[in-house]
Amino acid sequence: MFATARAFNQKLVITFNKHFTFIIPLPSISMASSRVSAFSTSSPIHTPLKRVGTHNGSFHCDEALGCFMIRLTNRFFDAKIVRTRDPQALETLDAVLDVGGVYDPSRDRYDHHQKGFDEVLGHGFVTKLSSAGLIYKHYGMEIIAKELNLEETHPDVHRLYLAIYKSFMEAIDAIDNGISQFDTDQPPRYVNNTHLSSRVGRLNLDWVDSYQSPEKENEAFQRAMTLAGSEFLDSVRFHAKSWLPARSIVMEHLAERHDVDPSGEIMVLKRFCPWKIHLFELEEEMKINPSIKYVLYQDDRSKHWRVQAVAVSLDRYESRKPLPSPWRGLRDDELSKESGIPGCVFVHMSGFIGGNQTYDGALAMARAGLKF
Repeated sequence: MFATARAFNQKLVITFNKHFTFIIPLPSISMASSRVSAFSTSSPIHTPLKRVGTHNGSFHCDEALGCFMIRLTNRFFDAKIVRTRDPQALETLDAVLDVGGVYDPSRDRYDHHQKGFDEVLGHGFVTKLSSAGLIYKHYGMEIIAKELNLEETHPDVHRLYLAIYKSFMEAIDAIDNGISQFDTDQPPRYVNNTHLSSRVGRLNLDWVDSYQSPEKENEAFQRAMTLAGSEFLDSVRFHAKSWLPARSIVMEHLAERHDVDPSGEIMVLKRFCPWKIHLFELEEEMKINPSIKYVLYQDDRSKHWRVQAVAVSLDRYESRKPLPSPWRGLRDDELSKESGIPGCVFVHMSGFIGGNQTYDGALAMARAGLKF
């Protein structure tokens, strides 16, 4: 491997392949405690880059994701990542995250370990932020707007900003800050090491590996940035491509509910989409009262119509109003005879879903269910 070494300001600067730099202070401080490592990726040689710092040594998901995200911004696009705990080196950098003991967005300092830190995203979220959450709080809108090719002030950008935090970012903040998912002192029923934070953690150098070096550590951190960043972008793109259009469809059909039935408790999806999470959120936003009891949609394969009872909440299986108990477990002619509705196909044993050959039949099942 080609390398150059030079002395500069009482420090030994070693450069590998123009992309990795190790800065070692001379001579009174030990190499192990003061080594500074830095790397950059795919940057033009003559283009001055911003420098973003985080700590060296073992890494976690929050700083890997934070470094990835900040390099997507206009201000720090493709910035050079410097990994060190040297306070003097950190002071010279354009941004620092997850190290340094300072949270000051005016200077782009984003640590969360210091005493008294209690920053949250706001907008109803109360989970303490990690370094990734801090970067998301200050730059998330810009990143999402660029991905959607919209202005930051567009309402869809704000909707995705909150939705992505809820479904993706908040768990990373909570895990890094040691916040339990459940309000209980009981041990968990099972171990889950498949989440993103665990997978990033496994990219750290293994203690049994005989060859340990700052260069290998940086390579591992680069892989961690890529893993965390790719899943973040997957989440952004899913919300833009799938989540947001589905929300618009559910909102439209909620507004039409009284055209379906005077009760306003039956919603018809003219085009099927993931509807459950949107229904609960939009009911609250739109102050829907009474709440939706049944959702009708056509099965793409059989072309039959389904009537699904809405659950009492997103995280529970109980239905607000299950289909009538005498129908449950019955099928076809037997079900049609019991219900008095032609074309019935089935009703699940729990009453949470049923089917009919036609839209009119499914609507009749839902209306009968309301009156039962």
